[in-house]
Amino acid sequence: MSTLTINIPDSLAGRLRQVAEDQGITMDQLLSSAAAEKLSEIITIEHLKERGTRGHRAGYQRFLDSSPAVPPLPGDEL
Repeated sequence: MSTLTINIPDSLAGRLRQVAEDQGITMDQLLSSAAAEKLSEIITIEHLKERGTRGHRAGYQRFLDSSPAVPPLPGDEL
């Protein structure tokens, strides 16, 4: 484990304490979880952007053209 010292606004610290207490967890647990979620989001976005650079319009159109021309299932309509 690493120990970090961070500076955050008092109002944010107060809300973090309250949320941690409401959730029955420590602030360390709350902040670790929040950091992991944000990091996962950033990594996912970077991965999707990179994957998008490898796509080809023609291949995408072939995929769409191979789909059957049927109406969407109930609840799947736009």
